[in-house]
Amino acid sequence: MSANSFDARSTLRVGDESYEIFRLDKVEGAARLPYSLKVLLENLLRTEDGANITADHIRALGGWDSQAQPSQEIQFTPARVIMQDFTGVPCVVDLATMREAVKELGGDPAKINPLAPAELVIDHSVIADKFGTKDAFGQNVELEYGRNKERYQFLRWGQTAFDEFKVVPPGTGIVHQVNIEHLARTVMVRGGQAYPDTLVGTDSHTTMVNGLGVLGWGVGGIEAEAAMLGQPVSMLIPRVVGFKLTGELKPGTTATDLVLTITEMLRKHGVVGKFVEFYGEGVAATSLANRATIGNMSPEFGSTAAIFPIDDETLKYLRLTGRDEQQVALVEAYAKEQGLWLDPAAEPDFSEKLELDLATVVPSIAGPKRPQDRIVLANAAEKFAQDVRNYVEDDDEAGKESFPASDSPAAANGVPTRPTTVTAPDGSTYEIDHGAVTVAAITSCTNTSNPYVMVAAALVAKKAVEKGLTRKPWVKTTLAPGSKVVTDYFDKAGLTPYLDKVGFNLVGYGCTTCIGNSGPLPEEVSKAVNEHDLAVTSVLSGNRNFEGRINPDVKMNYLASPPLVVAYALAGSMKVNITKDALGTDTEGNPVFLKDIWPTEAEVNDVVANAIGEDMFNKSYQDVFAGDAQWQALSIPTGNTFEWDPQSTYVRKPPYFEGMTMETTPVSDISGARVLAKLGDSVTTDHISPAGAIKADTPAGQYLTEHGVERRDFNSYGSRRGNHEVMIRGTFANIRLRNQIAPGTEGGYTRDFTQDGAPVSFIYDASQNYQAAGTPLVILAGKEYGSGSSRDWAAKGTALLGVKAVIAESYERIHRSNLIGMGVLPLQFPEGTSAESLGLTGEETFSFSGVTELNDGTTPRTVKVTTDSGVEFDAVVRIDTPGEADYYRNGGIMQYVLRSLIRK
Repeated sequence: MSANSFDARSTLRVGDESYEIFRLDKVEGAARLPYSLKVLLENLLRTEDGANITADHIRALGGWDSQAQPSQEIQFTPARVIMQDFTGVPCVVDLATMREAVKELGGDPAKINPLAPAELVIDHSVIADKFGTKDAFGQNVELEYGRNKERYQFLRWGQTAFDEFKVVPPGTGIVHQVNIEHLARTVMVRGGQAYPDTLVGTDSHTTMVNGLGVLGWGVGGIEAEAAMLGQPVSMLIPRVVGFKLTGELKPGTTATDLVLTITEMLRKHGVVGKFVEFYGEGVAATSLANRATIGNMSPEFGSTAAIFPIDDETLKYLRLTGRDEQQVALVEAYAKEQGLWLDPAAEPDFSEKLELDLATVVPSIAGPKRPQDRIVLANAAEKFAQDVRNYVEDDDEAGKESFPASDSPAAANGVPTRPTTVTAPDGSTYEIDHGAVTVAAITSCTNTSNPYVMVAAALVAKKAVEKGLTRKPWVKTTLAPGSKVVTDYFDKAGLTPYLDKVGFNLVGYGCTTCIGNSGPLPEEVSKAVNEHDLAVTSVLSGNRNFEGRINPDVKMNYLASPPLVVAYALAGSMKVNITKDALGTDTEGNPVFLKDIWPTEAEVNDVVANAIGEDMFNKSYQDVFAGDAQWQALSIPTGNTFEWDPQSTYVRKPPYFEGMTMETTPVSDISGARVLAKLGDSVTTDHISPAGAIKADTPAGQYLTEHGVERRDFNSYGSRRGNHEVMIRGTFANIRLRNQIAPGTEGGYTRDFTQDGAPVSFIYDASQNYQAAGTPLVILAGKEYGSGSSRDWAAKGTALLGVKAVIAESYERIHRSNLIGMGVLPLQFPEGTSAESLGLTGEETFSFSGVTELNDGTTPRTVKVTTDSGVEFDAVVRIDTPGEADYYRNGGIMQYVLRSLIRK
């Protein structure tokens, strides 16, 4: 129950239904706030408890100073949580472990359930191994189940065991597209209350739902688990950047062109850590599909969120996607009552402002390695000719002609060239060179949710087939839509056969190429690329094109709209200027140009209008959580606690609750601590958290080998996030990490002071020796410790390695909070000091006194730090809120929630 200090509780009647709401107009200053901050204000009004969320917090938000730097911390309580399978598995593992702990403490395991709705979509595991055939989809799904059976059995058990937890099975769609098409509520109804739908998600592109007026963003697993268990997420009231849209897009430009333009503008402006909010008359002219495409790219331009207010376009989309009329009426009534409805003429109070005339957007792509590196399509071939020089070597001595004279028939204006003959399995031959498009993928939630660009791609395919064109033989072409609705409207419009004929057969409903699941190139192409060191390319309709992400054989990656993906598959090379060069020849030998096969806006709109209807969404989502026969046939335990398989190398029971009692153990001072790592400035969660491939000669690789896993089956850290044994062995093991107490090393190394001479050893091995000796551990760090994306294993791994405290010059906010959530004490060097200025080498033994003040219900401002070398200082305690203090007293957030739920 809210403390309701502002007398904001009221009633809203919609049709025959009445809902309790909390009126924003009861707070002074609310009317001038941007849309996104109004949503946060309602959240505080409804969850005011007088301790973590107070009237002062509400007044601070109502009186928000748009020009001030963020400093006021608030507690945001998301309405729901969304997850994908890679990042969601550890959350479910923790819930399952909590159930066992409750049972051991004599409680009812069934009490452990998400307190906020939690939905997980399995979309990150399908790999496009097979392509270009009618049965590619079926074969890829079969391979997916074979690789992931253990994880899928566990998630299917979770789906049956937990209330408020639902799983969208494999082969259904991409999490963010399923979210906007079905899961998002826009206005939430729960317990008789109506309030804005808000969420956090364990995937950075959760912001796609911002296009529907739903405030949400990506977080790490610990924040997601906290939100699932009813705990608030700590955040600073952000700066809000107003982005004014005017005019309309010109015919021939797409949502992709628009979003690449916006990404370039906002990345240049600088919006990291800020909210971006779109306003102005151009918003009304922007379709919901285009809004979602823009929201999706928020992580690429760096903002926390990129949101659009609610208007008639929102309602139209909700109706199209099968939301019932009462829900649509509620969204309209609530938004208008609370001042959340778009006023195209309004100019809310913003921290900063930008403006874009939509009519100035031109066809574009982005690459070769960052989403913000936009290239005007007409200049793409010329820009490739410049950029490819960064990816090839001039090695004439080896007989490889990289930079021929400009009059060479194989070169255009000095573009590097290395013509290489490839023999296909059927005996035919063809030639590839630098710039060959080896991957052309219509993939990822960014664009596959947008029917206008998807239909445009299919129409390009249709016109190409009618002209006698098809993909070049070296191009791996894949179609991975974000939901089954896409293939339904392709079928209804009669466009599927044309996509198949140019090679864009369905390979799966999942992220595939965008997250690196592009699968291998054909063997003969891969061999030619690697033997001749060719700088080949990919073109994909995704949101990320970082180096090494898409395919290990592909050096240069370009983001493009789906119709341009098809066009580049036909052209086969980035050297082709597709705005004026021929893509191929027709059946009579005449050149075919892009303009000959590019659909008109009227053609696209006609297909969208006639082929897409509410019935498709109702059909696709009527039983979305049931899954196919393969999913339903998975054998799973039937009890409300999970039967852990001691042989599993994917899912294991973590030790978070071992020895836990219902009564908290008093907080104690820390003595005799040793330094596990002494680190410099800007150490990110990517440096700390396990990521990427698992190497055989590392502790994680050795563990898997000892458990009978062949090297070829190691898979990645991401796929094994449900196994803490693998993950702790990969914590602090990033190859770029430099631990200053083990100078001259890079990676997961430290010195082990439990051994004579303190030899250099793996961090994991030293940690095990320290824990066996009962020695607590500490991390010393510089400025901005834990910056970068929020990664739960950066904190979980730290705690499981036996680290009891971190002393840094400054912290990234979320990682600091996550450390507390795992029972690790975050401390800060006194202002103006550092490990270096204090003369700390990392070889000292540390003691911390004054921590026990927390047992009195207060949080000390500082604790005394002493060392055996004589260095002493008062470290600032970075437990910043009463809620964080409660978590620390309980040994962590999960222990706090567990005790709270048992006592209910």
